[in-house]
Amino acid sequence: MTVLTRTGNDDRLNTRKLMICLDVDGTIVNHRGQMSERVRRSARDVVGRGHEVVISTGRSLGAALPIVRELGIDHGYVVASNGGVLAKITGEDVDVFHREIFDPSLALAALWRSLPNAKYALENERGEFLSSDVFTDASFGAESQVVDFEELVNSKAVRVVVFSTDATAEDFGQAVQGLGLSGVTYSVGWTAWLDIAAEGTTKASGLERLRAILKFDTADTLAVGDGRNDIEMLQWAGLGVAMGQAPDEVKDVADAITDGVDDDGLAVVLEELLQR
Repeated sequence: MTVLTRTGNDDRLNTRKLMICLDVDGTIVNHRGQMSERVRRSARDVVGRGHEVVISTGRSLGAALPIVRELGIDHGYVVASNGGVLAKITGEDVDVFHREIFDPSLALAALWRSLPNAKYALENERGEFLSSDVFTDASFGAESQVVDFEELVNSKAVRVVVFSTDATAEDFGQAVQGLGLSGVTYSVGWTAWLDIAAEGTTKASGLERLRAILKFDTADTLAVGDGRNDIEMLQWAGLGVAMGQAPDEVKDVADAITDGVDDDGLAVVLEELLQR
């Protein structure tokens, strides 16, 4: 399968160094959290070629760092928490140089009224996770501390997560849409899962801040992702590539579509890039 060499996409990338922005779950790793050897090898080869590989994920920083290490990124950057956290990696040192902090109280109150049985968790400005119930997930990168819901409402946040076990993803998404949440940015995942960030904060906003620092031309940016929280990133990139299993609304904004994650779709893109 060719991705970069069809529909004129070969004219949009050149032999200069690129800023390559990669989603994690559903792109680098499959939905069981496994990274294939082919993906690992191709990503490491791209890093070794001198391209700026940026992990851009909904995961919190602590959950993103093992992926950074596995791809051999010793000096680089991470956009975590859907653009809410930007960090610089220098060897073993991790420097968080930007956080988008917001007041989640109105959104949490609206959600609680409609979804009182859902589980709620919040990443605060110190990178700690607080939750209204025993609620943990690999994307947190840390154990959550159970607190009263009132404490969540009164906390400052970088990221809020809501998960319902009582609804399908479709019903959950419709319920969230019906709330008309304002003053925040949110995306619904593959399951009955909701990520909330500060208004205007997306992977794209974090990557644009980083692009300006690194002085890459927009034309020299490539992004690969599969989720609804990747839509803005794919639109932002000079070339946005959707994974084969992505929902239609994600594919519709992409410049190209690669194979699915279980068929090493990311490796297909990176291997083509290495052949240029």
